[in-house]
Amino acid sequence: MSARTTGQVRVVGSGLLGTSIGLGLRAADVDVVLDDASPSTLALAVDYGAGRRALPDDAPALVVVAVPPDRTAEVVAAELARNPDALVTDVASVKAGPLAELAAAGAPVERYLGSHPMAGRERSGPIAARADLFLGRPWVITPHGRSTDEQAARLEALALDLGATPVRLPADRHDDAVAVVSHAPQLVASLLAARLVDAPAHATDLAGQGLRDTTRIAASDPALWVQILTANAERIAPVLEDLRDDLDAVLTALEAPSAPGAPRALADLLAAGNAGVARIPGKHGTDLKLASLTVLIDDTPGQLARLLTEIGELGVNLEDLRLEHSPGAPLGVVELQVAPEAASELVADLKQRGWRVAEWA
Repeated sequence: MSARTTGQVRVVGSGLLGTSIGLGLRAADVDVVLDDASPSTLALAVDYGAGRRALPDDAPALVVVAVPPDRTAEVVAAELARNPDALVTDVASVKAGPLAELAAAGAPVERYLGSHPMAGRERSGPIAARADLFLGRPWVITPHGRSTDEQAARLEALALDLGATPVRLPADRHDDAVAVVSHAPQLVASLLAARLVDAPAHATDLAGQGLRDTTRIAASDPALWVQILTANAERIAPVLEDLRDDLDAVLTALEAPSAPGAPRALADLLAAGNAGVARIPGKHGTDLKLASLTVLIDDTPGQLARLLTEIGELGVNLEDLRLEHSPGAPLGVVELQVAPEAASELVADLKQRGWRVAEWA
């Protein structure tokens, strides 16, 4: 399939996002020019095949700025001046601030349109980049008063070429949204993970998938996240203030768990959590209620592949999968999620084939 993105694309910044964009576009045969303030980072991204070095006669149609948030507006302004015929976008996780800075500096914002792919990894740098990083992920495009529908369509083409799903949102609404679904969760995960620093070894040895799920993003780059949190502080603070109020209510209930109303307060909080989880889009953007079953497999090569192959032979579509290892035992624990109507028959068929199905609900 031919690329929707036309013309040369210049990517400034060869970290995780910039290099992943380059890899994805090169897979679609788009001419990608890379640039980075760090010669060694640029060399590594070029070696990985994310694009080529700039030449004097390059004339990009689109410039993608993928630099740290505290440099975004500065670099966008420089690229607008350097490439007078190009549309310039950035992929920073905060959108209102850079737009305001550019407008205040008198930059030609009629050629600037911010965007933000909702994708990332705990690891950073070009070595962590992947061509499929954006596959199935939202890519937010933030139109403003001086941008055009044609420019938004060009960025939608970029997102589609990278396998992402384009979404249009004003910058303010984007920043409000990511405060709730990305920035506050990062802080909560980090605060929870910080409790493990002084935890005894016998406690961390008992850690299971629940702890891994709730602390996974705590492994993210602190330097990058300080910039992100600072840039969106005024929107994150109210989210954390509401969370603080909820925590105070939980503490009150736990300090006197038998007092009238305490069990109800805890139950209401947990039920609100259930309701919130139900609003998180699942596969295909749905909130389908799924059945979960746990299968124990030997921790040996080929076992997971065999399980997935046999599930496919049974004609069952997997909605989600998680894998962890059982502490102290040569076992893998595979949690499968399937449509509820398929669960009972799948359990019976897997048991008949000799698989150990530990539980399902």
